[in-house]
Amino acid sequence: MAELEQQIQKDIVEAMKAKDTVKLNAVRAIKSAILLEKTSGNGTEITDAVIQKLVQKLIKQRKESAEMYTQGGRQELADNELAEAKAMECYIPKQLDEAEVEEILKAIIAEVGASKPSDMGKVMGVATKKLAGQAEGKLISTLVKKLLA
Repeated sequence: MAELEQQIQKDIVEAMKAKDTVKLNAVRAIKSAILLEKTSGNGTEITDAVIQKLVQKLIKQRKESAEMYTQGGRQELADNELAEAKAMECYIPKQLDEAEVEEILKAIIAEVGASKPSDMGKVMGVATKKLAGQAEGKLISTLVKKLLA
């Protein structure tokens, strides 16, 4: 069992004892995603890296749902989704802010010799590997477009 998976199990118990429903719902969602991955039959070994990827996906889903709820005028539901996303963030590496990502992307652009928008694919290939787990793909692609324009 992965170290992160053990931590999640402990956090479920702690959240139950503390009657922290937001944290409990968030951690249960992670546990559920891990179980789905284990039983998917694709033979993926559940490591901390796999769990972090699952958590990032869940956080992204929560943020997208919150955006939809806000547009639909359901702020209390949006707030709940954002609170769950925040509770999940402790299981992933610290996310880089926009300025930090931009600096790394400038270095990557210089490294691969990109100069025009058609070079975006070369830059994205290197950037997504280098920034995996530290920045969202959407932010990376937006900044690459801006820097190559």
